[in-house]
Amino acid sequence: MKKSIAIIGGGPAAMLLAAHLNTQQFDVTIYEKNVALGRKFLVAGKGGFNLSHSENITAFIERYTPSDFLKEALLFFDNTDLQHWFKNINIPTFVGSSKRIYPEKGIKPIEVLNAILNQLKQNKVTIKTEQHWIGWDADNNLLFKNAATVTADIAIFALGGSSWKKTGSDGNWNSILKQQNINIIPFQASNCAYQISWKPVFITKTEGKPLKNIAISCDNKSQKGEVIITQFGLEGGAIYALSPEIRTQLNEKDSAQIFIDLKPQFTAQEIANKLTSTKLTEQLSSKLKLEKIKITLLKDYLTKEQFLDIDFLAKTIKAFPLTISGTATIDEAISTVGGIDLNEIDTNFQLKKMPNHYVIGEMLDYDAPTGGYLLQSCFSMGVFLSNFLNESLDIETP
Repeated sequence: MKKSIAIIGGGPAAMLLAAHLNTQQFDVTIYEKNVALGRKFLVAGKGGFNLSHSENITAFIERYTPSDFLKEALLFFDNTDLQHWFKNINIPTFVGSSKRIYPEKGIKPIEVLNAILNQLKQNKVTIKTEQHWIGWDADNNLLFKNAATVTADIAIFALGGSSWKKTGSDGNWNSILKQQNINIIPFQASNCAYQISWKPVFITKTEGKPLKNIAISCDNKSQKGEVIITQFGLEGGAIYALSPEIRTQLNEKDSAQIFIDLKPQFTAQEIANKLTSTKLTEQLSSKLKLEKIKITLLKDYLTKEQFLDIDFLAKTIKAFPLTISGTATIDEAISTVGGIDLNEIDTNFQLKKMPNHYVIGEMLDYDAPTGGYLLQSCFSMGVFLSNFLNESLDIETP
């Protein structure tokens, strides 16, 4: 007799899990509280639908905090495996100039989702929508808001973190799991805008403009890329990647210090060698090829004496200091960190205190930068767990 698997949640981790489970061995049902699966998946696609990143897997693994947590899953189903899988379901991909992996041009996010849903259909996965899970009944059956109860041999939770509540990812499940003595780390915003108190004269001239071809550092970590200057502060890939370091400083000191390298190609000495004490503004543009916005940043924040001091100016170009005082709200964040303490699960994502109950995706307390890393982690966890379950022939019924 087949064992039953109930998957609670219908995001990327859940869908890839269900697509790879052996339905000759299991009866698989996804329970989703929205009217359709993959709502957050589609919202993520509106800003440029990068499915993963093409970085080599060794460096890829190190992008996560903590990095060792996802190592096995990522090695089992890496970014190359993902591209092959999508190709097999008629979603060819390509690597863009940013090294991110996208569906081929012309393929819309809804087409990608529909291709995945078609795989679920072919795999004979049952999908039940408008099913809001609220806990367990006295007999340890899964309990839903509509008073339905579900008995399952294996329960897998993929309910997401706490960002973008409009997509259903609200994190309200944490109170249910706390009742089971599962340790929950409070949610915090990640991959979000960071607050900076700009000088009014500067923000008036630069709001909404990008700082391109820069490197930002915090503690001992540096990230190249670009950011957008906003009334609130800074946002964009170069600063999102430093979320763990910035958040640590904010938690410890209520502020965080970052440094912007406005010309990563040159050392401070090379910059100083290119400049003379006359017509410095013109030289910054002609000799260093600094964009107008970078020159504005320097002139608005440095005194006249500091700006005319070539050594000081060169060092500032290489490490322009900014103080971060806060983050955007959790609901405005691209993702969250926090959730289920990683000490609560075993190497196969099973809750140690609840046999045959598994947790994957953003419910777990780990951090991933933007650029396809978060999606890849969810995809990899789903496929890794499916393989473990497919090969586990002696799973005990609760």
